Amino acid sequence: MNDLTRYNAEGLERLPLHLFSERAYLDYSMYVILDRALPHVGDGLKPVQRRILYAMSELGLAATAKFKKSARTVGDVLGKFHPHGDSACYEAMVLMAQPFSYRYPLIDGQGNWGSADDPKSFAAMRYTEARLARYAEVLLAETGQGTVDWQPNFDGTLQEPKLLPARLPNVLLNGAAGIAVGMATDIPAHNLREVARACIHLLRHPEANIAALMRHVPGPDLPTAGEIITPPDELRRLYETGVGSIKQRARYALEQGEIVITDLPYQVSGNRIMEQIAGQMQAKKLPMIEDLRDESDHECPTRLVMVPRSNRVDVPRLMSHLFATTDLERGYRVNLNMIAMDGRPRVMSLREILTEWLDHRRATVRRRLQHRLDQVLERLHLLAGLLIAFLNLDAVIRIIRTEDEPKPVLMARFELTDAQAEYVLNTRLRHLARLEEMKIRREQEELELERDSLRGILDDAGRLRDLIIEEIERDAETHGDARRSPLVHREAAQALNDTELSPSEPVTVVLSTKGWVRQAKGHDIDPSALGYKAGDGFLGAARLRSNQQVVFLDSSGRSYSLPAHSLPSARGQGEPLTGRLDPPRGAGFVAVLGGEPEGRWLLASDAGYGFICSLADLYAKPKGGKAVLTLPPGARVLAPAPVPDSGADLVVAATSSGHLLVFPAADLPQLARGKGNKIIGIPASRAKARDEFVVAVTVLAEGAGLVLTAGKRTMTLKSDDVLSYSGERGRRGGLLPRGFQRVERLGG
Repeated sequence: MNDLTRYNAEGLERLPLHLFSERAYLDYSMYVILDRALPHVGDGLKPVQRRILYAMSELGLAATAKFKKSARTVGDVLGKFHPHGDSACYEAMVLMAQPFSYRYPLIDGQGNWGSADDPKSFAAMRYTEARLARYAEVLLAETGQGTVDWQPNFDGTLQEPKLLPARLPNVLLNGAAGIAVGMATDIPAHNLREVARACIHLLRHPEANIAALMRHVPGPDLPTAGEIITPPDELRRLYETGVGSIKQRARYALEQGEIVITDLPYQVSGNRIMEQIAGQMQAKKLPMIEDLRDESDHECPTRLVMVPRSNRVDVPRLMSHLFATTDLERGYRVNLNMIAMDGRPRVMSLREILTEWLDHRRATVRRRLQHRLDQVLERLHLLAGLLIAFLNLDAVIRIIRTEDEPKPVLMARFELTDAQAEYVLNTRLRHLARLEEMKIRREQEELELERDSLRGILDDAGRLRDLIIEEIERDAETHGDARRSPLVHREAAQALNDTELSPSEPVTVVLSTKGWVRQAKGHDIDPSALGYKAGDGFLGAARLRSNQQVVFLDSSGRSYSLPAHSLPSARGQGEPLTGRLDPPRGAGFVAVLGGEPEGRWLLASDAGYGFICSLADLYAKPKGGKAVLTLPPGARVLAPAPVPDSGADLVVAATSSGHLLVFPAADLPQLARGKGNKIIGIPASRAKARDEFVVAVTVLAEGAGLVLTAGKRTMTLKSDDVLSYSGERGRRGGLLPRGFQRVERLGG
């Protein structure tokens, strides 16, 4: 006895509160673990499920019987075996009747038992009717054949089975889910035929490993027909350790250009999917979908239809996005935690589960055979006594008529046992007819053959194994079906980014000299004709698509990018870029660029250095941007020039002193960032003193002419005239005619 335990004068135990609380909580924990939350490896059932099935069998609700009100079953369960709430008991009963919840339902329901869209929408138990499903025979058929250990019910007035004699490993077939104290279980459903083959293989090859068993059980088989996309190596780790996860993905097909979702993951509602997709459409995050409708009906329980906006929509990419952002793809935790045959809960591997169940099955079959053998021996014993009485019928009748206590006299006269004498005395006279001897001897012969067969099986482990295999094969043929959830290799789902999700419309992004930005729909607008604030004006414009990134270049050589669709409308004045971007102190925005990410641009400084880069090289996260063009001291950024990429492009550069140089664009390197190479030569002293600098650069396609602007005067050089200013990159170039030596702008 604990030193802290004390008893008062009435003999009542007294404990400190912390010890009492600890003991009470541990008792409660063990009750929840063993008697509520975890299934048993033997029959795969929790106590409430076991009691419901046994109560229904006692009510005679076999698969061939008439339906009875569910309230009748629940009343018997609560009154005889399970004194808990009726709603919880009825919900457990409903779960076993729903084909979308149980892979192999144990109860056949009539009435409203819920739907896949709303499993909790079942009618009250006073409205529904139920009986056992055919599959329940696998669990209950051998209950009365000496295979069950019995225990008193809650009030000791009745007996209930501790375990049902399952002929198949139901714990894997229907799975289980539950939360106990300090532990939980999540066992997925499996295919009956696959598990049966694995059991047979393990019976024939007791040393089989997980890899060998997985050739028969490649993965779970959930009640819904969605694709299981978990890689085989992850499934193998799951079955080796008993812990892991699986992913199931909806199945879809294309019908006349429409996307039709036909199967959903386990426990996923079609209504929920519709809400998730419709929410994205309302938020304008799915511009590629034009219409969404639910065509599900009684014949097609799941038929969700999406209509793409055009036949150019990348359907696999769209579905990958939906798999990543909705419940069209769902993950499930797996924890193969159950009560083992020793009565202790533990997490088991696939091999351990099948081994434990097969050991239990061997013991169950052995008990069933022994029970039948005892019945046969008892019957043979009684028939032997009856045959003796029949052969000495006159003497038996005389003893019965003359003796006050004929039983002991019969036992002494004919050497009968008490049971034989009692059986003779209870035999009706009509069974003593002349033909009865033949019937007795024929029954004896049949029972002797059965006795020898039973003894042979019980004494031979090989024959016992063959019998178990035969029974498993027969049950697999009777109750098995094809795999419902295909195992498929799929690429990981990936959500679309903002650029891909925005509509692809032509827009023009306009930048003002003060750094204000806006975007107008279309490419045919005149940005210089827009209204600007006082003291502000047009600086530059970029024509691109609304789902592309627009790039801004500041005077320090840093680049920034923003989604074009996120910019304010040109109906107003726009907004300052400094509200979204954070250029260095004193830097201003000098250019705006747009187009295809692979498009090439010439970046240059007025010090005469530059390089070619792709537009994608200029993409940078908002706020800080990234350094792209390195500027010599005192140099400024020139307006970037697009590179036509015709194969023989020419770079044209003009200085403030009127020098013009033309050379092949291929002579300039393509870089992602840096200072670049020298484009045109400027004497060092003049460059340092800023007496001469580059005023403009451009890139001409092969055979294109050049337009020079100096003040209000323009001059056009034909392609041959342009080539007259050709030279090597970095040279001084040729001097332009008088009047155009102060070039302000170059154009193609």
